[in-house]
Amino acid sequence: MPSITKSMRLLTDPSRLRIVLLLEKEELSVAELQEILSMGQSRISTHLSQLKQAELVEDRRSGKNILYQLRTPQQWGELLHLARQAATEIPETASDLQALKLILDHRRDKTRAYFDELAGKFGRQYVPGRSWKGLAETLLMLLPPLVIADLGAGEGTFTQLLARRAKRVIAVDNSERMVAFAADAARRNGLDNVEFRLGDLEDPPIEAESVDLAFFSQSLHHALHPRRAVEAAFRLIRPGGQIAILDLKRHSFEEARELYADRWMGFAEVELLEFVTAAGFGETGVWTVHREEETPHFETVLALGRKPL
Repeated sequence: MPSITKSMRLLTDPSRLRIVLLLEKEELSVAELQEILSMGQSRISTHLSQLKQAELVEDRRSGKNILYQLRTPQQWGELLHLARQAATEIPETASDLQALKLILDHRRDKTRAYFDELAGKFGRQYVPGRSWKGLAETLLMLLPPLVIADLGAGEGTFTQLLARRAKRVIAVDNSERMVAFAADAARRNGLDNVEFRLGDLEDPPIEAESVDLAFFSQSLHHALHPRRAVEAAFRLIRPGGQIAILDLKRHSFEEARELYADRWMGFAEVELLEFVTAAGFGETGVWTVHREEETPHFETVLALGRKPL
């Protein structure tokens, strides 16, 4: 019979306790546990091996994956009850449940998988009149006229695209030369609904509750404190308004720090989800929307959220 003493000793480790509580709700792969817990594969595999030896966890093969689930024999009922009580002292367990929901949403999203495959084919073969630019222009024209904050606007290319449909665009960047260059380009192109402001992502010079949409386009990984930047965006959005974050998915291409002045090596989907939910946004969603074919195979992730009314 499994040792209750050994099992209790195993569950005193916060990481193993978090794993047990997740596997109580859903069977998961090592990769999914990595995504939720932001831990290395070897560390998670070691914890799972120890839990399996204690007969608290069992596994099964599903295609190429091995899925782990919690064993719940009758004698472990009281032990699991104590584990749930102990989990209230671990602050990460709340975000673990949010991340688990995201993982399960992705599993169920068959339509998303279909469009991922479709997107991979788009543009590989020439079809007269079909282009990413044409599609982007169409989608922009379908937007209602909004007041938009373009946070980390850089040279203002995306700002000018937004301005074609927006009621007003306020673009913020912390580089004085970038702001001057972008403002000059907007003037030359006759865009009178664009204003460029010098400022920081963590304290943008925009009035509170004055914009309908705050957009980070490949800029959040340059922020010193990304979480604070998202919290700052929440303050400047009107109730019912939205945030959109388009950024790199977490990667290991360290050269990006020197080549592109990146402070962060992208973000995991669960990290972005935690940023937007912790800031106060609801109706959240996170998706990986693109993967580059060339090395280092950067991936792009999109996160959305809406400020409650």
